[in-house]
Amino acid sequence: MREQDPDTRVSNFAEVPLGYTDEEARAEARRCLGCRTAPCVAACPVAVAIPEFVGQIAGGAFPAAARTIRRANALPAICGRVCPQEDQCEKACLLGKRGQPLAIGHLERFAADRERREGRVEPPARKPECGKRIAVVGSGPAGLTVASELAGAGCAVVVLEALHALGGVLTYGIPEFRLPKAIVKDEIAGLEALGMRFVRNFVVGRTETIDHLLKEDGFDAVFIGTGAGLPSFLGIPGENAVGVYSANEYLTRSNLMKAYRPDAATPILRSPRVVTVGGGNVAMDAARTARRLDTVQSIVVYRRGEAEMPARIEEVRHAKEEGVLLRTLCHPAAILEDEEGFVQGIRCLRVELGDRDASGRRRPVPIPDSAFTIECEIVIVAIGNRPNPLIPDTTPDILVSGRGTIVADPADGRTSRPRVYAGGDIVTGSATVIQAMGAGRAAARSILEDLGQPVQPRM
Repeated sequence: MREQDPDTRVSNFAEVPLGYTDEEARAEARRCLGCRTAPCVAACPVAVAIPEFVGQIAGGAFPAAARTIRRANALPAICGRVCPQEDQCEKACLLGKRGQPLAIGHLERFAADRERREGRVEPPARKPECGKRIAVVGSGPAGLTVASELAGAGCAVVVLEALHALGGVLTYGIPEFRLPKAIVKDEIAGLEALGMRFVRNFVVGRTETIDHLLKEDGFDAVFIGTGAGLPSFLGIPGENAVGVYSANEYLTRSNLMKAYRPDAATPILRSPRVVTVGGGNVAMDAARTARRLDTVQSIVVYRRGEAEMPARIEEVRHAKEEGVLLRTLCHPAAILEDEEGFVQGIRCLRVELGDRDASGRRRPVPIPDSAFTIECEIVIVAIGNRPNPLIPDTTPDILVSGRGTIVADPADGRTSRPRVYAGGDIVTGSATVIQAMGAGRAAARSILEDLGQPVQPRM
């Protein structure tokens, strides 16, 4: 897929990939082998009918392709942009055994974008009202998915969002150059056509508790999809210095509060030298955002090698093309600050990879006498997130793991509390958009079963 030139895109926040033309999409779709076993479908967390929609694109039936995708995926324009297809559907593609797998994500994006451009987005069919009321806590990928499934089944759905903007991590976490916010708004508007209601600035656990929603407000069930928005930190000296950001704060200021604009009401520090600690997509997002904020040196420090980075290959490639420097096999030891408490550098130790740890990855082992300093004025910590404890702390008898996640059956979303379901990052910890959506679909099915409603898929 064609992309903005790296030298151009570092000075703007416009989307990097430019999309397929009709001819490009049809040419790519014709590469599909049409496998009878369709291993790509089995590898998709929401089981999109991939050979079917790819065949429709190959034949020029673009609106039909979009409708096929939406049977299983309520957010195709989003998933086509941010889902790790290379580790899911495309990894299973038989074309990849001898060369490049089919670009399933690009084709999904194409079908959804073309549908939007032509104004042909059709709301899914909605079954007659069934008399059941469901509260969905959180408007991220899991919440939006379960809400769309339940609304389509005839339930009255109310989505409760703590922030003033809808979309969860899709809005506050992923930069504009990866996921334009107009796309998120359009996808949510399409879901609103199903009749669900959104309530903003509603903090469950403060505004009302889960028990209040069930007992006082009369909801028949509650789904918790609040994600994992509580940042983890390094626990090293100097982490309270001025100029240290969690990636959550840094990206939220930029994405949600538009801090990159000169007139932003919620500004963000700018510096010619920024260090981001971490190796995932969030770290790449932060480092690439810094690059666009007049940063001359945007450096990623990661304690393992580039091959071990959990970030998508495409995101690492984009970062390197944009001038982000990768300092791998480096372990942060301390953040240095001046007399006034401002960041002036980060001290690191060089490491080598030793035996595998509990996660299955090789453990970083510090090399003696290898300390060195990287000068910088901003440090962004992007080493993962944990669930906010607000809902678990205010919901009696709900089982919580040692990691602070809500314990729910991964196959159906049921928790230890009757009529309370959960899915997405609040259950798994930080994961992918499509995995959260898969959890939302599974939970929706369980809710309908438990409420005595039919669970046939909407077509």
